[in-house]
Amino acid sequence: MTAEASTTSVRVALGDRAYDILIGRGLLQDAGQAIAKRLPKVRAAVVTDATVGALHLGTLTDSLTAAGIPSVPIEIAPGEASKNFATLEVVTRAILAARLERGDIVIALGGGVVGDLTGFAAAIARRGMRFVQIPTSLLSQVDSSVGGKTGINTAEGKNLVGAFHQPDLVIADTGVLDTLSPREFRAGYAEVAKYGLIDDPAFFAWLEQNWQGILSGGPEREHAVATSCRAKAKVVAADEHETGERALLNLGHTFGHALESATGYSQRLVHGEGVAIGMVLAHQFSARMNLCSPDDGVRVEAHLRSVGLPTRLSDVPGGLPDAEDLMQRIGQDKKVSRGTLTFILTHGVGQAFIAKDVPPAAVQAFLTEKLAD
Repeated sequence: MTAEASTTSVRVALGDRAYDILIGRGLLQDAGQAIAKRLPKVRAAVVTDATVGALHLGTLTDSLTAAGIPSVPIEIAPGEASKNFATLEVVTRAILAARLERGDIVIALGGGVVGDLTGFAAAIARRGMRFVQIPTSLLSQVDSSVGGKTGINTAEGKNLVGAFHQPDLVIADTGVLDTLSPREFRAGYAEVAKYGLIDDPAFFAWLEQNWQGILSGGPEREHAVATSCRAKAKVVAADEHETGERALLNLGHTFGHALESATGYSQRLVHGEGVAIGMVLAHQFSARMNLCSPDDGVRVEAHLRSVGLPTRLSDVPGGLPDAEDLMQRIGQDKKVSRGTLTFILTHGVGQAFIAKDVPPAAVQAFLTEKLAD
C-alpha cells in the first residue's frame, strides 16, 4: 500500500465480529486492496451521493477494479432528507437488482447519511450482507461509521427505524476531509470534542490548544481522529447494543436531535451543529441542577464558539418552536424508557454520566429560559 507506513489501525473488539478502523491520508486509492485482503473474492455495491461521488467514486472504483472486485455504483441525493423509507427501498432494490449475494459486500462511500442508510440496507438485504464503511466526513469518521448503528429518520424523529449491523471494515482517509466545506468540517468537530467531554478531560484540554491544526489538516487531525475512534471502539466493545454505558456517546444528542427535528432535518441546522448546541445545553442544565459548576458550561461554550460552531438556541436560523413543542420531540428520543426522560448530564468537563428520571418540568422551564436568551 502506498499509504501503509502512515496508517493507524484501531481494532473494534467484538469477538468473531471484530473489525479494524484504518486511519490515514491516501487510503482511498488503496481501499480495494485493503478490502480484498479481509474479504476475498467478493463483488460490491458502492452507495454514495452525487456530491461525494463526483469527488471520490472514480478513485474507489479504480481501486476496487485493480484488486479484482467488480462493483456497481448506487447514487442517492445528498443531504439528511435521503434518510427515509423511499430512498432505503431504492438502495435495497438496486442491491438485489445487481444480483449480489449474501457473502458479497455493500460499501458506504460518504458521510453519516450515506453510512446510516447503506448500513441499514445491508442489514436487511438478503437478511444481512457484509458491509464496509468508507466515511468521507469528519463526523462519520469519528462517530457514525463505527459501532454498527444504522437507520433512517421518520416524521416521528431521528434514527427511530434501524438496526445494529457492524461493518467488516472501516477505512477513514483523512485526506478526503480536505474537500469538505468549513461548515461541514466544524460540524464534525463537535463529535470530536464530545469524546473529551465524556470522560477524557486531558483530550478536551488538548483540543483547546490544537483545534486549529485539526482544521488546517496538520498531524493533529490524524491524532484527533484516532483518539476519537479508540474512545468509541472501547465503548462499543463493552456495550454493543447500548444497554448501558454506550448511551454516554449521546452527550448533547437529546437536545440536538430535538433541534434537528424542529428544523425539519434541513440545512438550517446540520447534525454536528445540533450536537454542539446540545452539549452546551447539557452542561448548562447540569449546572442548573447543581451537578457541576456554571464555569464548565462557560468553558465548553467558549471553545465550541471559538471553532465557529453555534452554541445557543438563538444561533439557529429561522427560529424555533416553543419549549412545549421541543419537549414533545425530546419525548420521542430513543433513550426514553417507559415514558421517563434519560439525559446524558455531567459533573464537569470529562465527567459525563447517565441521568435517569430527569424531571420534565425542569427541562421545559430550562428550555423556556434559553429560548428567551
